[in-house]
Amino acid sequence: MMEWVEGFLKKHKRQQAFDDAWKEIPPYPGFSVPKKAYSEITQWQGNEMRNLGRCISAVLVSALRNPDSSQYQDFKSALKCVSALVDFTLMAQYRSHTPDTLCFMESYLQIFHRTKVTFLEFCTSKATRAQANRQDRELRKLMADQCAKEVRHRTVANRRRLADHERVERSDRRADLI
Repeated sequence: MMEWVEGFLKKHKRQQAFDDAWKEIPPYPGFSVPKKAYSEITQWQGNEMRNLGRCISAVLVSALRNPDSSQYQDFKSALKCVSALVDFTLMAQYRSHTPDTLCFMESYLQIFHRTKVTFLEFCTSKATRAQANRQDRELRKLMADQCAKEVRHRTVANRRRLADHERVERSDRRADLI
């Protein structure tokens, strides 16, 4: 999950905000405060992983605050997905379960599976990513060639609109392939 989250943060340029929130976690009993930024930790121990599970939702909420209108839905879905998985793992640690706790766990798992599509592009194989990159390069070249053939002059606004349209089209094709 954290590989997915790292890719998501990188895509939305929120890694620094995540690291800052990670370093600012206050101490409380039974929790060891991180001494390094999240991205600086190279090897995780069991205790550190448990601490991560306890505070990942709060740190992620802090890192994803103030989204712009295009990011809002992705951020909401990512938070719901991570929270569902964390809730499931925390409940799975109970010493015994009742039908109610099992029902809660099942609902958390269903929420996770419904919302994990947000992270789909970050959990692909190398071959799929390479093929998507190849397809993206070919599409960029094709669009650049088409643009070069058009000799009429365009305004700045038209060029911007065309570039935005091309970016969305490339993104949609990449998502379809993945």
